Amino acid sequence: MANEESEQQDTTAGVMQLYGEPLDSGFALAEEHQLAGDLSAACAVYDELLTFAESIEDSPDVRFLRAHLLSNLASVRLTATDLAGAEDAVERARTLLDGIASAPMGPRGRQLWLEMLLRTLIAGCDLMRRTGRLDEALACLDEAAARLPEFDDPEGLRASELALNRVLLLMDRGEWGPAEDHATALLSTLETTEAAELESVPRLLTALAMICSSTGRFDEAEDHLARAEERYRALGDIGEQRSMLAYRAWIAMDRGEHALAERLFAEASAYFEQQRLHGDLATCEQARAYLAGRRGDMTSAGDLTTASLARFEQLGASLAAADTMLLGAQHAYARGDIEEMKRLAQTARDVYQEREVYERCAQVDLMLATTLEDNLNRTDHGTHERRSIDNALSLALPAALTLQAARYDFATAHARAQWLQLADEGMELAFRLAVRRQDQGLLFELVEHRSAGAPLSLDPAPRPPMTAEASTSLFPNAAMKAERAYERADAPTTLGGPGELGGVAAEAAASAGLRVAPPPKVRMAAQGPGRVALQEYIESAEFRYHRRIVNDEEVPFWITDDLTSRPVVQVRLADAGDLFMTWTWAGGAKGFGTGWAPADEVDRVVGELAAALPRSGEGGAGMRRAFETSPLTNQATEHDLARLLAEALWPEGLTAQIRQVSARAGRPLIRIQPSPRVAQVPWELLAVDEKTDTRLLDLADVVTTAPTSLRRQPNPKAEQDGDKTESPSDTVVLVLDPRIPGFRADSPLGSVLGPAGSDPELLTLVQNHLDAGRAVPSVATPAEVFRRTDLDRDWLSDVLRKGARRLLYVGHVSGAPTAGGQSEDGTLHLCCDPHTTGLTDPIRTHRPLSAKDLLLGTLPLRPDGEPGSRLWPAPPRVALIGCESAADLRFTEPFGLATAMLHNGADLVTATRWTLPTSFAYHHLANVPEPVRPLSSAITAIDRAHEHPDPVSSLATWQREQLDQWRAEGSIEHSPLLWAAMTCIVA
Repeated sequence: MANEESEQQDTTAGVMQLYGEPLDSGFALAEEHQLAGDLSAACAVYDELLTFAESIEDSPDVRFLRAHLLSNLASVRLTATDLAGAEDAVERARTLLDGIASAPMGPRGRQLWLEMLLRTLIAGCDLMRRTGRLDEALACLDEAAARLPEFDDPEGLRASELALNRVLLLMDRGEWGPAEDHATALLSTLETTEAAELESVPRLLTALAMICSSTGRFDEAEDHLARAEERYRALGDIGEQRSMLAYRAWIAMDRGEHALAERLFAEASAYFEQQRLHGDLATCEQARAYLAGRRGDMTSAGDLTTASLARFEQLGASLAAADTMLLGAQHAYARGDIEEMKRLAQTARDVYQEREVYERCAQVDLMLATTLEDNLNRTDHGTHERRSIDNALSLALPAALTLQAARYDFATAHARAQWLQLADEGMELAFRLAVRRQDQGLLFELVEHRSAGAPLSLDPAPRPPMTAEASTSLFPNAAMKAERAYERADAPTTLGGPGELGGVAAEAAASAGLRVAPPPKVRMAAQGPGRVALQEYIESAEFRYHRRIVNDEEVPFWITDDLTSRPVVQVRLADAGDLFMTWTWAGGAKGFGTGWAPADEVDRVVGELAAALPRSGEGGAGMRRAFETSPLTNQATEHDLARLLAEALWPEGLTAQIRQVSARAGRPLIRIQPSPRVAQVPWELLAVDEKTDTRLLDLADVVTTAPTSLRRQPNPKAEQDGDKTESPSDTVVLVLDPRIPGFRADSPLGSVLGPAGSDPELLTLVQNHLDAGRAVPSVATPAEVFRRTDLDRDWLSDVLRKGARRLLYVGHVSGAPTAGGQSEDGTLHLCCDPHTTGLTDPIRTHRPLSAKDLLLGTLPLRPDGEPGSRLWPAPPRVALIGCESAADLRFTEPFGLATAMLHNGADLVTATRWTLPTSFAYHHLANVPEPVRPLSSAITAIDRAHEHPDPVSSLATWQREQLDQWRAEGSIEHSPLLWAAMTCIVA
């Protein structure tokens, strides 16, 4: 290798010249077989070349040749899932390379040696990964990463291979969030360079498809897979194109399309068996066993499980074999063989524990807890029932907490929401067991922990790279098909830049969405030290599964310091299959309670409420339907709906307590934190008495509360750094029906209040603020405040940073779709043109201001960016009067417009639960006389409430007046369709 002339390359007849004939032609032929999917032929060629190489007189150059052949052979054997043969080839190649490490080499020779060492280490990583030796796989990656700076890698090929392997290793550990971050950033880097033809690209796309499928995002998964197949087709890789069958089958199975999944898995199995790809065949058999068990064919399920387990054990794939054992344990339980179920489950758990794959230990524990519950349902445990329930809870709740906590790894709320749909099964089990144990204290703590929410994380820095000591995350699906990480033996190097993560790429991935952190510890005492909710279960989860469940902050489950002037009851609701409720009294009243409602009943009444409301996106047709057919616009049907909601959602015992407290200490305040499922419920409207038309609003004032994690904490460092506005002033910022660029007054984003100056009631409102000298913008006449064209986000930032006491916004609000899970996509519409800087896409000639803007500010856009709380500090009282401005409470992670204002400093935000009818709609769709302007009356009432020392009480008084007129007259302008949409939200 010292001879530089021997290292020169040229090409003859399309064959790369490196060693001379017959070696160079042999390398080309083996690669051709591999591309065609004929792995046996490729192995035969390499074996023949090895025999030839071993007949040549020994020298450093010849040893390097042998190492090259063995490294390539290892890659082909890995593709063929000949793991034992691959391990032998990797070890022999590494021995040869280590033996010539100190041999004299020229610069080019050193680079060739480093390249072969890197490829061998990458193959070794994949081998260790597939045999369940994840820490050893990580050690191979770390060694390769340490060698990488020595290697002249201008195209970045080896760097991209290392990054891809790190993604796949994270997937094997079940760390879906970090895996997705790394894969997305790497793919972005590759696709913006000359790497379109690189084999890493389709492999990354396939990995992203499996991540999305495993976390419930099936459309995204299919899109990634289609793109991967296109890339493989362009590369001419027939073998990988055929392997796409198995990936399509996985997505179909995850989606619940079981018949399609069985057909695709059967086709894939036939191909893998023909090609003697035993590992892929075993994976398909494992999936088919699961599907057979689901349709009740336990004989086929047993046969397929046995075959899969035998293949995995023969290959030495210990983790995959353990997954099959776990599936076999489920089948054993289904046929009543409890001892076999225990044996298989424990054996699988021992493997997971040994390999430090703690998340799959959680999978086993959750399965065992589920079987315990099922056994409790089937048999009478007599005096041992309490102990059986305790055992089930000790398994289920720590595992469920771990499942829930895994979502914090994901970069977007959408991914977290989809993951929770998969992860909630464990938490629902924990709630059922707590009910079965009749443990009111545990139910209370479960609701408090579940309602605490996840605090926003504004740190854009990428997560640190995984090390050998890194803890693992959540488990993947049973029988998750591992993506092959290695390149073809001599794939061309065409990457246009380094592919390693970090710097701009990692920051871009980190800023793709709102990141959140684990929730705070919820202290169950309002004052002083006390027990933390679920304390022993959290400790158990963190110890068993090596995952952080809560952060270091400790907060009381609610703060009662300022609640001494009147009795207050804090009500919280949590979705866990059924609907669960807790309540606690303070302010001179004592007591607490819990309740729950069956899921079917809750879904039924919530569905009836939803059908009664104007639907966003339906425009005038939806509002016409609401006026004509909604139960809320007819006295009799409205009462029936209000009674139906009360019967399903409100405990009679709590109503009795409210009556008792009211008689003794005056009208109480109900602070209610709804769960996402019931966030649109107008609690004030509930008819809580079967015999009379008594509404909850008649008995108490009602205010909505946001999750505990949204409470603002003092930040001394921010104050030292000058992160504060000028001293609070008496300014009232008025943003009334701003003109949106490019939208006429009669368009979907047109006027909501009519022509400027046409509404006497609103003109009086503005004039009062002008007379007091507190209105901004400062104008000569009240009409000039309406339909302005200069109220953009920069103007709003300027006036808020100068200090304000109030913000009154009346205009268009566009809510985010709840199915997407990203409440931060909700927007309000100012006078911003499309060239305005922001985090949401323009709509024609206008860029809306999103809740994400209000929260993140310019942090994702530039290195010296500022958080939204500095750019748009919210005044103490904010009114957002627009359609569904309180819709963020319908999300698991409420980071919409209303809660963004709370995050940015507001003490109270008045917002709306559903789409509002304008006064114009009342006039033209409900034949209300022109002088009657219901929306203007509501705006005036909210403005008056925000000037009152007790805005909640003031708004409630107006709502009671509307309710009294509705009961007395039944006129549509007093129907709850408008006034019951309003709610005050506090942290």
